[in-house]
Amino acid sequence: MESKLKAEESNSTIMRGFVLVGFSDIPTLRWILFGIFLVMYLIILMGNGIIILITRIDPTLQNPMYFFLGNFSFLEICYVTTTVPRMLGDIWTKKRNISFLACATQMCFVLIFGSTECLLLAVMAYDRYVAICNPLHYPLVMNHRVCMQLLAGSWISGLPFEIGQTCQIFSLPFCGSHTIHHFFCDIPPILKLACGDTYVNELLVYIVAVMFFMVPFLLIVTSYGKIIFNILKLTSAKGRAKAFSTCSSHLTVIVLFFGTAAITYFQPKPDQSEGLGKLLSLFYTVLTPMMNPLIYTLRNKDVMVALEKLLPKLLTQKNDLKL
Repeated sequence: MESKLKAEESNSTIMRGFVLVGFSDIPTLRWILFGIFLVMYLIILMGNGIIILITRIDPTLQNPMYFFLGNFSFLEICYVTTTVPRMLGDIWTKKRNISFLACATQMCFVLIFGSTECLLLAVMAYDRYVAICNPLHYPLVMNHRVCMQLLAGSWISGLPFEIGQTCQIFSLPFCGSHTIHHFFCDIPPILKLACGDTYVNELLVYIVAVMFFMVPFLLIVTSYGKIIFNILKLTSAKGRAKAFSTCSSHLTVIVLFFGTAAITYFQPKPDQSEGLGKLLSLFYTVLTPMMNPLIYTLRNKDVMVALEKLLPKLLTQKNDLKL
């Protein structure tokens, strides 16, 4: 019995990494998946990059709403870059090994960017609430200093909690299988590999999820509840339509992101199937960031006008360089 315990202990200490299965369980679609994910990643970079550019240079978009939108697009690029390049490299090389430190680092950044996204979406909902429900005081309430404080708070608030959560998860003994049935180091598949008692870790997952998921979500629901109530009081049909169009794109993003992430993190270990976990993770880590630029441009008249002004300038500069 004693020798068995020593063997398990040595296995947990010797194991220095994991194997990310990713999408290797469907080898016949290897290159098709590589092409699809590469195109999606390029669309994310280009689409969000264009939004960052136009919100920085277009004079008509110099207000808090587009300030937060530009930062949200930058966050989306950071968020996707923590997972997709690694996934593409694994598909290309077939080398699925990931070191213990690299896995922990990836999880930490995914959690940090994910919590920042939840908080930033809540901040954007508050911005729309002030703009629609208290328009006369909007420039005063959402001044540049307040916007910078809200943005900094969104980025910084989750750091100690997510770093602490990552450290706690990776302090668990992993003495059994070291194969992660996922395409990145996420909490549910990692907890499945732990051979110790994970009750405290699962409890912490719920606590952090409530803090950085449920609380922002409730703030968003409250803000939009008041927004809808005020919109319905407007006598002008044109005014109601304009107010709804301003908020509809943001609401669409919220439903896509919060809906899929909720299913993942509110059942962190026992009941989630591997295939469903990967599919849901693809939604909130890849598909939603890819769709965000389309949602914000196609459903936002100001952004479309800014794009129409920007594209001829870019084409002119391109022709000048050729000459």
